[in-house]
Amino acid sequence: MPLICRIVLSAAAVFAFFACAASLVLADGIDAGLWKITSRTETGGVIGPPHESSKCLTREAVNDIAGTFSPDAHTINSVCAPIDMTYTGKKLTWRLVCKGQLNMELDGEFNFDTTHHYTATVRSKASMAGQIMIDSQQMIEAQWVSECP
Repeated sequence: MPLICRIVLSAAAVFAFFACAASLVLADGIDAGLWKITSRTETGGVIGPPHESSKCLTREAVNDIAGTFSPDAHTINSVCAPIDMTYTGKKLTWRLVCKGQLNMELDGEFNFDTTHHYTATVRSKASMAGQIMIDSQQMIEAQWVSECP
C-alpha cells in the first residue's frame, strides 16, 4: 500500500476515534427541555414542605452544565475567592467562599444520574458581624418533562 494511502487511512481512523469519543462525552449530562424541579429546604433541623417549579433548559444551558448549575459571585462589600469546581460529566461539585461585610459559604453537589433526572444538595451558610444569618440545606430533585413549549 502506498505511503499516502496509509497516511490518509491513519488520519481517517484518528478522526473516527475522536468523533466517537466526542459523542460519548456529549452523552453525559442532561437533555435540553422542560424540567420539573422539586426542592425542600432544611433549616435548624426542620425540613420545609416541598416546593415545585419548572424551568426550560436550552441546548446552550445543558452544554454548559458547570456554568448553568454553579452560583454567580456578585456581592457588595464582600470579596469572593474563585469558585472551586469539579465536573466529571455525571457529578458537579462546587464551593464558593466570600468574606467581608457578609461572610458566606456555599457548597453544591449535583448528581446527573440519567439524561432525564438529577438530584442535588446545596448548603448555604452566611454570617454578618459574627451573627449567623443563614444555615440551611436545600435538597433538589429534577425530572425532565418534555421539549420546551
